Amino acid sequence: MSLKPKIAVVLKGYPRLSETFIAQELLGLERAGHELVLIALRRPTDGKRHPVHDEIGAPVHYLPEYLHEEPWRVLRALTKTVTKRSFWRMLRPFFRDLARDRSRNRFRRLGQALVLVAEWPDDAGWLHAHFIHTPASVTSYASMISGIPWTCSAHAKDIWTSQDWELSDKLGRARWTVTCTRSGYEHLRDLSSDKTRVHLSYHGLDLDRFPSFEGEHSRRDGSVPDDPVRIVSVGRAVSKKGYDLLLKALSLLPADLSWRFDHIGAGELTGKLQALAGELGLEDRLGWHGALDQKEVLSRYREADIFALASRVAANGDRDGLPNVLVEASSQRLACISTAVSGIPELIDDGHNGMLVPPENPTALAAAIERLIRDPDLRRQLGAAAERRVRADFDHHSSVGQLIGLFESEWRRSP
Repeated sequence: MSLKPKIAVVLKGYPRLSETFIAQELLGLERAGHELVLIALRRPTDGKRHPVHDEIGAPVHYLPEYLHEEPWRVLRALTKTVTKRSFWRMLRPFFRDLARDRSRNRFRRLGQALVLVAEWPDDAGWLHAHFIHTPASVTSYASMISGIPWTCSAHAKDIWTSQDWELSDKLGRARWTVTCTRSGYEHLRDLSSDKTRVHLSYHGLDLDRFPSFEGEHSRRDGSVPDDPVRIVSVGRAVSKKGYDLLLKALSLLPADLSWRFDHIGAGELTGKLQALAGELGLEDRLGWHGALDQKEVLSRYREADIFALASRVAANGDRDGLPNVLVEASSQRLACISTAVSGIPELIDDGHNGMLVPPENPTALAAAIERLIRDPDLRRQLGAAAERRVRADFDHHSSVGQLIGLFESEWRRSP
């Protein structure tokens, strides 16, 4: 095998505003001389793109999102692959999976895998899945049919909403799996029969896109009605982000404090959150800005005084890993408040470079927000320490370099 085979990267959707960490990794691989082709299970739904997406040169191929929408494409793929002995060998693990997950989704992933193999793009010689749930299912079946090896990057929701049996099987099928938080890493290692094939690699930040803020954050302290302390949060309006908890915390702040909260991000719960804000009497203090691109988000970080994110474990087990927005905000010396969930404590050391409160606790969150509103000196101290941590330990060159090392080590062992 060539030392640098072309990598077919299988993604759930592309491009996505919420997955800048994936986009900058793809760009980093390209800049290091690796040729990529992107395979997406879904077409884009966001109205905007980040600049990084326009810098990635890899072509993008879209598989049928729903098999019934492109039946002839799926049928052609079946006709082409059913003659392979490897197709029939693949059926045994597929039916074993199906016995434990009797869902239409299981057939959908098989159909997408057949199309991927039948339309194999641009002589790619390696498969890499981003997310260990549905993209890894497609990738695993495609690998069994094609004989092309595969590897995987696991993140957060994909780990914590997957069944242990399925994670264990995929860890055994992939050459290696990398994940981005210690909590996820330890969980996957516990499920892997070969623990040396699970690796920890924090997502780095492209610090060229988030250069040091040369200005100063304000010394507002909430005492001037016409000059409110600016609180910002960036994240999708979904349950695991805890925006209902954050709104409840804001409603508990003393009436004498002057503040304004701005939310950046789209999501299915936006309407409900806006209704909750109305019930809590917060409408006049809130701004809802929808999805913004990276340059616009950077500007908001620099205008703000506090970043807040009330991450939680959702009812279905979904949770954040280590939200990239916390790394971004920290890079701009912005004091951050969040919750002790998943990988967040791996970035924020409470009282040293940010503030952490227990999840599902609006009262504790309100107390932390009030403390930072009233104490601009503390905000500056925490923000400065946060930036030092990010610039020392979260440069994306390190994470991309680690990923390249894993690829090349595997390729050297391959026949």
